[in-house]
Amino acid sequence: MIKLLTSLFLIGAAPAKTPNVLLICIDDLRPELNCYGVDYIKSPHIDTLAAKGRIFSRHYVQAPTCGASRYTLLTGQYGPGGNGALFARAKNIKHPSLPAHFRRNGYTTVSVGKVSHHPGGRGGSDWDDNTKIEMPESWDRHLLPAGKWQHPRGWMHGLANGEIRKNAKDMDLFQALEGGDEIYPDGIAVDETLKQLDLVAADKKPFFLATGILRPHLPFGAPAKYLKPYKSAKLPKTPHPEKPEGKTTWHGSGEFMKYNRWGKNPNTDAAFALEVRKHYAACVTYADAQVGRIIKKLTELDLAENTIIVVWGDHGWHLGEHAIWGKHALFEESLRSPLIIVAPEVEKAGDISPSIVETIDLFPTLCELSGLEKPDYLHGVSLLPQLKDPFAESKGYAISYHGKGRTIRTKTHRLIAHTKGHLELYDHLSAEGETKNVAAIDKETAQALLAKLRSKNTK
Repeated sequence: MIKLLTSLFLIGAAPAKTPNVLLICIDDLRPELNCYGVDYIKSPHIDTLAAKGRIFSRHYVQAPTCGASRYTLLTGQYGPGGNGALFARAKNIKHPSLPAHFRRNGYTTVSVGKVSHHPGGRGGSDWDDNTKIEMPESWDRHLLPAGKWQHPRGWMHGLANGEIRKNAKDMDLFQALEGGDEIYPDGIAVDETLKQLDLVAADKKPFFLATGILRPHLPFGAPAKYLKPYKSAKLPKTPHPEKPEGKTTWHGSGEFMKYNRWGKNPNTDAAFALEVRKHYAACVTYADAQVGRIIKKLTELDLAENTIIVVWGDHGWHLGEHAIWGKHALFEESLRSPLIIVAPEVEKAGDISPSIVETIDLFPTLCELSGLEKPDYLHGVSLLPQLKDPFAESKGYAISYHGKGRTIRTKTHRLIAHTKGHLELYDHLSAEGETKNVAAIDKETAQALLAKLRSKNTK
């Protein structure tokens, strides 16, 4: 009897199997998904995944640009505001990155596609110089199969069948050609992701696999089958499409406007604006299909049950709001992006959490879910309370920044503090939202939020 009880005790005390981590980064994806309430968008694969996890409806990135936002994801810290943030860090590494921390704790770490700013994580003129590494000591394998696009730089801004951007004015803003997923860059990158899943499945070690899906990044290119559902679709009107009055972080949509637009401007041509929005939607559905391929493979390999899955958008994107087509502003549309976490700890799966959370919260969250020590240099907090209870209180604010200033978002307001002192305050409880600056009217709230913002060092 004693022997039997001892055996049962040992069985009960056996440690749980170390979970794997699958991180899916999607470029320029605003919360334009069916599971986020955008009913005209076709995103069945992400929606199915979201039904098994936690949807965060108020997730904010730290910077409205790819490189700086990915810096915060991969370091768990506030950092520089430009696209060269990770390369600058590589010259003076003070703390292990997110993948490096998992690697030091026995994980095989693999990156495919655009996870850090440069797809494949290398520098040089074509982003393929093995002597210039964007994230040293982080990945066992950091991969980008360029295929017909020749090199990572070509892949990054590629259109169908190997078309590479040389002069942006000579490349079409959007495109939808007949063919399979592989005629556009994401198709071949996800092929590599599937191969890597086979490899890590055969390994005895747990894995941290990050894969970066390029679309819906400019130019908006996706196979024609993904545009088909939107051909006759009725899209809702764009809210507040006018250029804001006064001093704001508005810009002229330079990244967007430099492409061949056939002489059209979406701010003055409603039909063209609608066409742009439909091509963006087609790219979202194409990206969703790639997520579906990855999850299908994970399931076939019998890995899904023991894998933490994160779907993360690196920032938002304006589709005409504030007369902006792109990111790079400090408005809501640039800074709010999707975040979905699937893990055994999630209770009330499929429920939406309205708690304000930030990208810097992912590093400590993944540590806690994986049973790893949380480093003391992280700036975020674990989201485990929100995974257990979607209405659990968070710290209640999010901070973001770029070259023009910094912003703090709370449940009720957004304050933008320009580097030269100008303030924008927007009341999200009012119908005007981020169209009416009330900083001069509600000075008390503006100063309180400014003090809060100044108390947080993001340098």
